[in-house]
Amino acid sequence: MAGSVQLLCLATSSGVPLYCRSKGESRQLPFSVIGSLNGVHMFGSNQDVLLTSTCTDNTRVCWRVFRDSITLIVMSSEEDASDLYLSRLLDNVFSAMVLVIGLDDLVNLKNVERLKRELRACYKLIDSLLAASDWMGDLTLCVDCVVSPDAAILQEALEVFVAAAESNFGCLMVMGKVVVATEKWWRLAAQEVVLLAWLVGSLAPSSSRDYPIYLPHGSPTVPHRLLTFQLVPGVDVCLLCGPTPSLQQVQSELVERFWSPLLEPLKTCFRLHHSSFPACSPLHHSIVGLLLINREQNKNLFTLQPHGVENTQQHALHEEFHAGFTHSPSECYVVAEDHKCYGIQTQQHQLFLTFTADTPTFALRNIATKTLNLLTKEVPF
Repeated sequence: MAGSVQLLCLATSSGVPLYCRSKGESRQLPFSVIGSLNGVHMFGSNQDVLLTSTCTDNTRVCWRVFRDSITLIVMSSEEDASDLYLSRLLDNVFSAMVLVIGLDDLVNLKNVERLKRELRACYKLIDSLLAASDWMGDLTLCVDCVVSPDAAILQEALEVFVAAAESNFGCLMVMGKVVVATEKWWRLAAQEVVLLAWLVGSLAPSSSRDYPIYLPHGSPTVPHRLLTFQLVPGVDVCLLCGPTPSLQQVQSELVERFWSPLLEPLKTCFRLHHSSFPACSPLHHSIVGLLLINREQNKNLFTLQPHGVENTQQHALHEEFHAGFTHSPSECYVVAEDHKCYGIQTQQHQLFLTFTADTPTFALRNIATKTLNLLTKEVPF
């Protein structure tokens, strides 16, 4: 049975709750409990003790203070919730708040009630970070991608479209996953690329948007404009720009001109968003889950439907190596009752595969090596 997660956001100086978001069967916490959770952290701080996490029989709690202004507390009863994961979740949540409303309003808390209203604009993005999804970027800190057989054509169209819009930053997304992007887009901080994709994926479908955003690392106090245009359902082209051009100008003069000839490749992108790569790249039949990370470009491929067939059974792996390693392993495997896993690490890539339980253990390495070669040399990623 899935556990629940509750996220609290408070003003650090006063302890005033700013919002509470939850996932799963969570009841609204009474103010006394919120006050106690914040109070024990403040007590430790006053005694020069940094309280970062604790756990009970069925709940793990983590605290983080950002810029001496915002306190985030997360409580999780999920079995596989670790301190590392929850700390990364809090870091992503704060950066999501910066992305949407900017750093100034979070650091200079002059009007708490106004800040509460402003933070409502973050709820969809924050809720998507709390919810289970087929995105992995929050965990890997690499943006989720889709490999299209028409990537070269789409990349060329994106480059000329972005240049015509007098921008250097653009990407094509399908359901919150990046298909192609400009060089400058890839140069954004990894967390910024991830959060921009999650933001677009979490918003309600719209034919076009002109959305003010702040870059948490590159421009946390000066806003940019995020322009998005729906090309086909589920597929959006995105631009980062300044005061110009106008949304209407790009919509009327550029979108149809550059993208209407590519209707079929765009539809193909949507059909690929579950499997993340085309069926013309066949994987071994024993593979039921795949995660490939490109460490140089901070992007990843993830799917639980590697063969394009609907598969709702999720295979989770939670293994702790308390003693650690005395070396840097390049390959490893795990055998469980209902599945097997294999991981390979190279200088540029990390590949993690989940197999059916009846796959011979001696065959895992061979299959994993061939899969890595397929996805990095023949696709490539």
